[in-house]
Amino acid sequence: MECCSPQPDSARIEELLGHPPNWDALFKLAAQHGVLAHLATRLNHLSDASIPVEARKALQELHRTQIIHTLRITAELLRLVTMLQGEKMELPVVKGPVLSARAYGDAGRRQYGDLDFLARQEDIARITRLMEKAGYKAVVPLVEIEAGRIPGQYLFFRPESRSVIELHTARTLRYFPKSLPVDDFYRRKTRVNIDGHEVPALALEDEFVLICIHGAKHFWERLIWIADVAALAAQEGKIDWIRVNESASVVGAATMVRAGLHLAEKILRAPIPKEMVRAIAGDKGLPRIKETVEKWLPTAGEPPPRIMERAAFRLAMHGGGISGVGYLLRLLFSPTEEDWQADADARASRVWEKIRRPLRLARKYGRGGG
Repeated sequence: MECCSPQPDSARIEELLGHPPNWDALFKLAAQHGVLAHLATRLNHLSDASIPVEARKALQELHRTQIIHTLRITAELLRLVTMLQGEKMELPVVKGPVLSARAYGDAGRRQYGDLDFLARQEDIARITRLMEKAGYKAVVPLVEIEAGRIPGQYLFFRPESRSVIELHTARTLRYFPKSLPVDDFYRRKTRVNIDGHEVPALALEDEFVLICIHGAKHFWERLIWIADVAALAAQEGKIDWIRVNESASVVGAATMVRAGLHLAEKILRAPIPKEMVRAIAGDKGLPRIKETVEKWLPTAGEPPPRIMERAAFRLAMHGGGISGVGYLLRLLFSPTEEDWQADADARASRVWEKIRRPLRLARKYGRGGG
């Protein structure tokens, strides 16, 4: 964790390495948490006496492999942005290279495995046709899109490059407590420089809200999601926190944003922006959230939380009470492609899908498995 702090303590890192770890296990855990680059960057500055030669070489090779992977994905991103712009479409990129550039000043610093874009729901069929024409395979077929079924995300891939592309819309982003105002996000969008190319991106404040919701969706069980919040929060003067609060309020994510900042402060010693201090101090549910997350972090969410733990966390992430119950119920009864049924009677099928979803989740997570 010390290596992921925006204010790392080199002396503390040296002290921790005074009790030599199992290096293979450490590198594996860092990869699972998505923070291999953080580890490599911090350890590369330490003296040779702190790290055995073979361990240093192994870490450098793992880091090199990650850099090659992120360079390939970035090249794919630029190709896609150019293709879409040629069709008069400009989809904001979320997370991935854009977040890496914003949080760490380097599009290749952050570990990521796919590319994510925010799209308008009404554009999905057209984008799917464009992606297929460009050589991508659509996981969600046009027939399902035209029938109005909503997956967890619209997934595309190119077998020859192993690239995975995800399109998100207001309707697929189920973990937003309230519907995402896509038009407002589009109106505020900006550009981020990636390897000399201007790439469309969300306003930084909207991106911050989105990554806090994404971390909450995944129970903050990987350190990278907390490290991203910490890295952005530590950049004094870059984020308008009044706008963050406004954006979070519109989508019902105020608790998620406060939780992200609280975790970043308590786990990675990130500074709390002065505009957020009072709100965080007044949220009495945050210590319990931190305690729960710290229980899951050591294993990067393997095995995943059990179903009752998941439900309790969902309630807390929307402030508990009636609003938390409403959020939990919406998630329980919002089918994704895993719940879809091939049924000639579409209306009956949709009803059954909603009923089937909580049953499937109970089987999947009832014993912490899946």
